[in-house]
Amino acid sequence: MKGENKMKSNILKYTMFGLLALGFTTACTDDFESLNTNKHAATDKDLERDGKAIGSFFQQMINRTTVMMIGGDQDDEFASTGAYQHQIGISADAYSGYIGHTAGWARGRYNGTYNFGKGDEWGNAMFKMGMVQVMPAWAQMKTNAEKLEQKDAAALGDIVKVFAMHRVTDHYGPIPYVNYKLGAVGQAYDAQDKVYAKFFEELDNAIDQLTPLAQGGGKLLSDYDPIYGGDVNKWIKMANTLRLRLALRVVYADPSLAQTEAEKSAQNPVGFIEDADGRCEYRGLSGAAATNPIWQQAYEWNENRMSAPMDSYLNGYNDPRISVFFVAAGDGKYHGVRQGVFADGASQDAYTGEKISQVNVKRNTPVLYMAAAEAYFLRAEAALRGWNMGGTAKEFYEAGIKLSMAECGASGADEYMANSTATPAPFVDNAGTDNAPAPSQITIAWNDQDDFETNLERIIVQKWIASWGNSCEAWAEYRRTGYPKMFPVKYNYSDGAVSSDLQIRRLPYPLTEYNTNREAVTAAAALLGGADNCGTKLWWDKKAH
Repeated sequence: MKGENKMKSNILKYTMFGLLALGFTTACTDDFESLNTNKHAATDKDLERDGKAIGSFFQQMINRTTVMMIGGDQDDEFASTGAYQHQIGISADAYSGYIGHTAGWARGRYNGTYNFGKGDEWGNAMFKMGMVQVMPAWAQMKTNAEKLEQKDAAALGDIVKVFAMHRVTDHYGPIPYVNYKLGAVGQAYDAQDKVYAKFFEELDNAIDQLTPLAQGGGKLLSDYDPIYGGDVNKWIKMANTLRLRLALRVVYADPSLAQTEAEKSAQNPVGFIEDADGRCEYRGLSGAAATNPIWQQAYEWNENRMSAPMDSYLNGYNDPRISVFFVAAGDGKYHGVRQGVFADGASQDAYTGEKISQVNVKRNTPVLYMAAAEAYFLRAEAALRGWNMGGTAKEFYEAGIKLSMAECGASGADEYMANSTATPAPFVDNAGTDNAPAPSQITIAWNDQDDFETNLERIIVQKWIASWGNSCEAWAEYRRTGYPKMFPVKYNYSDGAVSSDLQIRRLPYPLTEYNTNREAVTAAAALLGGADNCGTKLWWDKKAH
């Protein structure tokens, strides 16, 4: 695996390093400040004049949300695709059912087989990226925006903060968030219900603050925004969609809160993402060279291929998006690989050749944060639950399929969504013997006569397909709903902590937190209601599977 470096230090060290690198220092004494001031760095006045006091931190927050590599050193711990692999590639990419690993790291004992023997190295990247990079950048942006009386910019920063940090809490559970203090030692963790309450508070306030500007076609931080180029209207559509996403996330834990927050988004005059132009993805700033981390893992390192669940559902449905997401194998067909197929000493050679399909990703393919079609599938589920979304579940479901096909440049949406007979296919291992029966019999065509659970499965399966590449969200939704039904890991090395049927529910806290913030992380583990291992469910993970 690329970048198997030891952790270099604790969170405080990296927080200070990140701020110093951007020309901002937090000094304990006057001597420290004078000795460590870079005479060639931009001053506060320089930054205020050209927008960098706010924009540079805003851009850092976005860059670090998915560890984008922007023309820098590939061995930089916080800017490399190696860091992406530790953060998402060997966890959510596989747990979501999107990617099949074709490398036998650590003799088969790694995240993909639920063994965290490399714990602090391979299980902590999502936590560290949020707490060491995103939160300090947000805190400095917030401070500067308030100092310069830029309330709109501060609100936009809050939206990005919630987007980034909901991924972190959905990986681990309780995190330091509600009373976060920049540079503070020993930060207390908040229970996940408190974290989500803060998310909704921040989104509510930010959306209210920015809605008038969005309606007027306003722009913010255009020179620093690699997603929407400063288009506030698009950001509010995304924020409303994000609020609906998070509302549904908590529906089994707090259904009243879920409906209230969901309907706030439906009632906002700006509305949700509605077309492919609103797709939330990292597009890069003008002149910036970005490397897609999934591309590098697949084509430079030969460690990722099509997954078995993608093989089953896309082949079974004869889905026209299959050629958009993957490259045909040597026989002209599409074949995947099951998760965790390599035990001690197993050879992976057969799975890295022509028998298994590659991902159809280019070096500069944008990294997906939120598919436009997701907004329709979220509304479909909300409407299915009887919430006021301004339409029916069937209408939103079919609109989601049509928009997904448009986003992918695929044709045949009408014929596809009318298909009432196609079901996921049994998995046939084209490079080995790990065959498996079809995981589900769910069909595509909407049927109002079907029960709630059948139509919910239908919605989540199509949302999962439409969101290919956004694995953090897909893994969270699998845990929340149990859909799409997937194949169990071939080898489970969790020593009984994780049920192969239920699959992995969270990541354990980093060892560095136990070394540097033991009292707080020990209290956080108690808030989980179970052991700090991969089998303990999060607060919102309440549905019986």
